[in-house]
Amino acid sequence: MLDRYGFPRMEQVWSQGSKYRKWLDIEIAICQVRAQLDEIPDRAAEKIKEDVKLNISRIKEIEKETRHDILAFIEGINETLGPEAKYIHQGVTSSDIKDTTRALQMKEAVTIILEDLQELENILGQEAKKHKMTVMIGRTHGVHAEPVTWGLKLAIWYQEIIRHKKRIKNILQEVSVGQISGAVGTYSTIAPEIEEQVCKELGLKPAPISSQILQRDRHANLLNHLALIAASLEKFATEIRNLQRTDILEVEEGFRKGQKGSSAMPHKKNPIVCERITGLARVVRGNVIPGLENIALWHERDLTHSSVERVTLPDSTILVDYMLQKFITVMKELKINKDNMKENLDETHGLIFSQRVMLALVDKGLSREDAYELAQQNALIAWDNKEQYKQLIKKDKNINKYLSEQEIDNIFNYENFLCEVDHIYHRLNL
Repeated sequence: MLDRYGFPRMEQVWSQGSKYRKWLDIEIAICQVRAQLDEIPDRAAEKIKEDVKLNISRIKEIEKETRHDILAFIEGINETLGPEAKYIHQGVTSSDIKDTTRALQMKEAVTIILEDLQELENILGQEAKKHKMTVMIGRTHGVHAEPVTWGLKLAIWYQEIIRHKKRIKNILQEVSVGQISGAVGTYSTIAPEIEEQVCKELGLKPAPISSQILQRDRHANLLNHLALIAASLEKFATEIRNLQRTDILEVEEGFRKGQKGSSAMPHKKNPIVCERITGLARVVRGNVIPGLENIALWHERDLTHSSVERVTLPDSTILVDYMLQKFITVMKELKINKDNMKENLDETHGLIFSQRVMLALVDKGLSREDAYELAQQNALIAWDNKEQYKQLIKKDKNINKYLSEQEIDNIFNYENFLCEVDHIYHRLNL
């Protein structure tokens, strides 16, 4: 997803420029609120807002000496101000600025993820309705089971994305929390009212309590929910990869003009995007454990979480955004091979109707065990001898004394498997 300048929006959220801009916005907001409370002169707050300049290269130069990023930032912007610079960063600590900035970044990132999920929900819903009655074989343990429809598969994915949206909306509220509470979070050098007003202006809620930092269960929860989304995308991608196998070939990733599938074999068309999604899901899952380990810090705070989050939060949000966009493209371009679906339905010579044969015999008064045995013994013959199951059933005297030829014909009808599809779709509001 690109911004108006053509850059990936998610990458912009975590860019160095975005981080410093947010640091500056928070410092300015603190001064503005302090002026409203008559803690500093109004003119000083206005001068800071009007005159302060952000020179990232100069800040980086100072940081080489200070070896402290926030102090380098403060010195850098103070160089662009006059005597009013003394009010910058007064009574606050580095974590007040950094954690509130990270909250803003997480809020922006989660908002983008929500937009991606909505787009994917839309296309899955559309395709599920389009293929509501596109019949194909269902598989359990990788083995032919009974017919389903391609639409039903997509409807399951559609419902899963709706659940992810609900979870991510909750996460959006959880991470949209800032803090301006001073050293060890006691407000001894800055009033709670300042925190409340600054957070309000930034579109955040103030943390009810902090210990100089926001507690890291919030961040860990975000990483965990991103991993859940990645796991679902991996599931969807794995299904498409399996269905694109040469011996199945029921769906295929789009293959664009000029695309090449293999450096050695010109005939190849591989599910490369779904394979990429599957691989990246492993990276997103891998970030969950460091996120959990960041929760336990020494006393009120330490710095072990900081370096980790500089990797895990940008990486996981950027990757999930990328994976969602890639899978949206897969779904838009996916080729559905209905003829192959029909051919695969017939691959087992009608064995997929075995349960219906058994149930019909039970309805005629047989015990389930006896009905199962009659259905199974014919199924095994059909499988071993590659004979049509329906014809074996019709010739079995132990069966046709209970079931007429017309009743058997009625059993071997794909429509029997689809009678409740409308009911399922009604439940989903599709």
